[in-house]
Amino acid sequence: MIKVKFPEPDFRIKTENNKDFLFDPIRKQWILLTPEEWVRQNFVQYLVKEMLYPVQLIAIEKELKLGTLKKRFDILVYDKDTKPWMLVECKAPEVLAGESAFHQALRYQIVLPAPFIIVTNGSLTQGWHNHEGVLSQLVQLPSWEMHNDLSRRKG
Repeated sequence: MIKVKFPEPDFRIKTENNKDFLFDPIRKQWILLTPEEWVRQNFVQYLVKEMLYPVQLIAIEKELKLGTLKKRFDILVYDKDTKPWMLVECKAPEVLAGESAFHQALRYQIVLPAPFIIVTNGSLTQGWHNHEGVLSQLVQLPSWEMHNDLSRRKG
């Protein structure tokens, strides 16, 4: 399990027709505030504010094609060369972030071959590093500095 301490939320929230909406600064639009969206937004804030991931290299809820199926990933962090680097699958707090969510992320990884896979429901976060088809469990999220160090060694 990976310990994640979310920063104090500073979200813009509004209510319309008895429904709460949150402004997503990455998608630049108001999003219906569901429990899963709360997890997704808090995790993105953690990546940006605590882990110092560049906000311009984070994508949220974009469509991908898995065979004939159209799916949407939750969070994708690109590396500095805009290749998939970390795929994050978010679940609502009451949903187990377990094997089912992990397999869902693995299916998405077929199309988005990110070396890091993360599954979270806000209170439980697990991660894996996929190196040449071998998965090893993470005890912490990869730092952005680690990514830059690896990139320099390759170049």
